[in-house]
Amino acid sequence: MKLRCIIVDDEPFARHGLAEDIRTIDFMEVTGIAESALQAMELLVKQTPDLIFLDIEMPKLNGFDLLRTLEQPPMIILTTAYAHYAPESYDLGVIDYLLKPISFNRLLKACHKAKDYYTLIRGDTNQGSLAGSGVNDYFFVKCNGRQEKICLQELLYIEAADNYIFIHTTSKKLLVYHTLKNMEEYLPANRFIKVHKSFIVAFDKVDSLEGNQLFIGERTIPVGRNFRDALAERVAKNKLPGARK
Repeated sequence: MKLRCIIVDDEPFARHGLAEDIRTIDFMEVTGIAESALQAMELLVKQTPDLIFLDIEMPKLNGFDLLRTLEQPPMIILTTAYAHYAPESYDLGVIDYLLKPISFNRLLKACHKAKDYYTLIRGDTNQGSLAGSGVNDYFFVKCNGRQEKICLQELLYIEAADNYIFIHTTSKKLLVYHTLKNMEEYLPANRFIKVHKSFIVAFDKVDSLEGNQLFIGERTIPVGRNFRDALAERVAKNKLPGARK
C-alpha cells in the first residue's frame, strides 16, 4: 500500500527537494506537484490524493484558504517556515506541522504518522473497524508501539490535546495520535456527543449535569457555549415523560 500525495508550495527549491525526499520513502508516492493553491485545486479535480503536503504562505490563496475550501479534505501535513501558524492548524485537524528547512528524519516521522492514521481510519480486517461501520463494537488505536483495543461500552470520554487525543475508558487512559474531529465522525452519534471543542463524551456514562458542566464519575467536563443546545436536546429526548423541566 502506498500513500498517494501531492505537494503544494510556491518555492521551487522547497517543492522539488521535498518531492525527492518523499520518493525515497517506500510507502509514499508523489502523484502531483503544484506551485500555487489555485493550481492545487485543479489537481484535486483530476485526482483524489491520500495526503497533501501544504505550504501556508502563498500568493493569492494561502494554504489555510485552500484547506477551508475542501469539503472532505485528505490528510494534511503543513510545511512552513513560520511557527506562529501552529495554533490555527490544530483546529483544522492536520496530521503534522513541519518547519522548514525540513530534515529527512522529521519528514519520515510525519509520513509514518500519516500512514498510521490512514490505517486507522480505513480499518484493518484483522483488527475490526471503527464503530461508525456498525460491524464491531470496538476499535484499535496505536499507542506506544502497541495496538490497543477500545471497547465502546468501556469508553467514557475523549479529550483533545493538540494533534493528539486522550482516550479515557473504565480501565485505562491512552494518548494516541488522532484528531477529535475524526473521532467524532467515526463514533456512533446515538451513543456519543461532542460537548466542547476539546471533549466528546459517551452520553450513557454521564452521571449528572449542572450549569455549564457535566460529570462522569469524579471527572468534571466543561460544556461549551456552542454545544449547549445539542446537549439539552439530547437530555430532553431522554427525560422521563411528565417530569418537570
